[in-house]
Amino acid sequence: MNTITTQDCTQIFYKDWGSGKPVVFSHGWPLNADAWDAQMLFLVQHGCRVIAHDRRGHGRSSQPAHGNNMDTYADDLAALLDVLDIQGATLVGHSTGGGEVARYIGRHGTQRVARAALIGAVPPIMAKSEAYPNGLPLEVFDNIRKGVADNRSQFYKDLAVPFFGFNRPEATVSQGTVDAFWAQGMTGSILGQYLCVKEFSEVDYTEDLKKMTIPTLILHGDDDQIVPIGNAAELSVKIAPNAKLKVYKGASHGMCVINADQVNADLLAFINQ
Repeated sequence: MNTITTQDCTQIFYKDWGSGKPVVFSHGWPLNADAWDAQMLFLVQHGCRVIAHDRRGHGRSSQPAHGNNMDTYADDLAALLDVLDIQGATLVGHSTGGGEVARYIGRHGTQRVARAALIGAVPPIMAKSEAYPNGLPLEVFDNIRKGVADNRSQFYKDLAVPFFGFNRPEATVSQGTVDAFWAQGMTGSILGQYLCVKEFSEVDYTEDLKKMTIPTLILHGDDDQIVPIGNAAELSVKIAPNAKLKVYKGASHGMCVINADQVNADLLAFINQ
């Protein structure tokens, strides 16, 4: 397996395919780099170099008890880009990965980055706060932690249904998609995933978004039941200086799978601008 070793001796698994313009992906919770299969296959076939890693505590990366916080996630991403000496990257983050992309730019700048895409992403902050009084109540995230702690296997199977919009009357349910979500979740560390809930819910990315002066594409479904568009993309586009929002009508949080053809086409057009 391809891995790098960070300063705190954590091994980060990554995939690195193809050549050409580099596109670096950060996945959502509780998944791993395989969540980007549809995008990576498409873009490598269209002349891009595609790179995706498993966040620490997730997938095939190490499962340390320490460093399960967004600052360290961003530093792990920085270490990967440094080891591979990536220049002119397009950073793409889904959900929690969108927070990781924003925090990476907030902490490490844009020296290696040409543009960024946030898809169904959590910034600026999901949980209710003084700055964002319309955020979701903390009880929502306490219930997620409880689900992980009590029976994460069943919780992930149940979560996949609204994640992909399979609870909507017109939805065509794919058991394979549910199974893939479950399988990715179960490869990770219960501790790392439990601690990560705070990072995607209570961390405020406002100041990071302000530093995203590069061209930024924001894609979000208006039927996202996991990260509601009104608490996320519609706010982020007003904060990031050079951002544009494209709303996918009726799309779920799992738009990278359910709406893969549209997401792929939008990403390729953005990369080639």
